[in-house]
Amino acid sequence: MMNTQIILANRPVGVPGPEHFERREVPVGEPGEGEVLIRVTHWSVDPAMRGWANDVPNYSPPVALGDPMRSFGVGEVLKSRHPDYAEGDVVHGLFGWQTHKISDGREISRKVTETDLPRSYALGIMGLNGVTAYFGLRESCAAKAGDTVVVSTGAGAVGSAVGQIAKIMGCRTVGIAGGAEKTRACIEDFGYDAAIDYKSQDVGGALAEACPDGVDCYFDNTCGPISDAVMAHLALGARITICGTAAVTDWNPTPMGPRVHRQLLVARARMQGFLAFDYADRTEEALAALAGWLREGELTVREHFLDGPEAAMDAIGMLYRGENTGKLIVRV
Repeated sequence: MMNTQIILANRPVGVPGPEHFERREVPVGEPGEGEVLIRVTHWSVDPAMRGWANDVPNYSPPVALGDPMRSFGVGEVLKSRHPDYAEGDVVHGLFGWQTHKISDGREISRKVTETDLPRSYALGIMGLNGVTAYFGLRESCAAKAGDTVVVSTGAGAVGSAVGQIAKIMGCRTVGIAGGAEKTRACIEDFGYDAAIDYKSQDVGGALAEACPDGVDCYFDNTCGPISDAVMAHLALGARITICGTAAVTDWNPTPMGPRVHRQLLVARARMQGFLAFDYADRTEEALAALAGWLREGELTVREHFLDGPEAAMDAIGMLYRGENTGKLIVRV
């Protein structure tokens, strides 16, 4: 039995593409005492993977050349010599782009026990994306009923969850997305009160119309010009959560945009960086709430599947080009 891996073959600068990866086949080993052998069935594709592939300062070290690309995955335990896991258990963790993983349990984040929900949800709404939306909105943005919440990449895997959770909480929601299809999805699929197409509309003017009383919470997945436009429309006491910087393709040198100090001062606003890992001890709280909303039909999920290991090689680029129409997942 062979383990198919997609390895990082050379170091990218910016968004990695197919030229930075190679396919490798290695024999599948046997788990030792205290280990499990996992058959990984789905690989996640996330914006953070650009940072993991580049050799730049980040919150985790870069992927070593020759190693499988770091990613979250979900799969089944084929063999177990670990007391906490049995054959047939479905597990989620940082398994990398490979079809098999031997683990002593440190890479496993949790058992996937929501067997009534699709397994792939563990990589999106019931995984890092959903947990990020839940805590980023409720804790970092401190959203409350009646707030106007603006979300960049409003139709994305995180953004769509943020918008829907905000509606559940009684907020007014405005999604910013690129293109007619994604802005349509914001309204029709994810229930936003308004949607702005940054590709065809003047974002500042559209925000003035959509948010006449200003923006109370801004969930920022992009940075860049979209966020510059939002800063001019902050309500008094606004809270800004910086979750992603997808609009910036290269941080060397650091791009310089408009200074936002004056807007923050006048609005007495707060801007805060956010990582879901800061709430790791409360993950089960978020997952229980998300599962409940899914079962009650209060959350809509869109997934975009790519098939086969080779499809992963251009998947990060596809994500940054905005070509996916839902949470991007590789079925292997």
